[in-house]
Amino acid sequence: MGNLGLIPLQKMIAAIRQLAYGVSSDAVDEYVGIGASTAMLALRKFVQAIVEVFGDEYLRAPNEADTARLLAEGERRGFPGMLGSIDCMHWVWKNYPKVWHGTYTGYTRKPSIVLEAVASYDLWIWHAFFGMPGSLNDINILHRSNLFTRLTDGTAPTVSYSINGNRYDMRYYLGDGIYPEWAAIVKAIPTPRGNKSIHFSAMQAAVRKDVEHAFSVLQARFAIVRGPARVWDQSTLHNIMTACVIMHNMIIEDERGSASTVQVFDYRGEQTQVHQSADEGMLHYV
Repeated sequence: MGNLGLIPLQKMIAAIRQLAYGVSSDAVDEYVGIGASTAMLALRKFVQAIVEVFGDEYLRAPNEADTARLLAEGERRGFPGMLGSIDCMHWVWKNYPKVWHGTYTGYTRKPSIVLEAVASYDLWIWHAFFGMPGSLNDINILHRSNLFTRLTDGTAPTVSYSINGNRYDMRYYLGDGIYPEWAAIVKAIPTPRGNKSIHFSAMQAAVRKDVEHAFSVLQARFAIVRGPARVWDQSTLHNIMTACVIMHNMIIEDERGSASTVQVFDYRGEQTQVHQSADEGMLHYV
């Protein structure tokens, strides 16, 4: 017809505004001049491209160099052999198929989809397993995830560390009280007694909050995963969450070496301050 079509910049802005601000697809019409259906299509294509192009690099499992750095930082913080902290986050699903209400409704009393993640001291997310219904607890999701696939296949980097003169070769993650009594997961003592047990529980709880802080920063940067999900199909929801995790890791990598203080809301809706140091890119909560 001789009319100019939408330029790629309009589609990119429409997709990024939906991810960053959590607005619906028809809310970008006035600012970008793009229809709701086209904005939703742009979002689907954008997150799919992010996953396909950058997924292998920014959602990779720790290699030899990464493992050595994580082990060194874990030992410095008092936990030799630790690779990170594990926890789950629920993303409320607004436009879910009504027939799935019971399957996806858990303790939040609303249908949700769960993200299982492992985060390190710098809030880099090394493992993201998304898609399980909200009716499952953390143990059920752990049994279904691929967190220990490389360990069981024998392809994971070997580790070796010493605690009180004893050598160990099993890496581990810090978890909360719901996780099972496995050698690969270190939990806090339920009812600590004595100064040694009380100190260990306090240190374990402080370091374990890395993954909760990662969830807070992820939701602060991408409001689409903080509010109820409006998309109805699971494949698009999976690409959106995965793309947000990938771009979160991109920002972590890009901001290393810069200092900043930002206001964020954690996954419980509580406001807090995050200070990022200039030397290691670490985030410290005030």
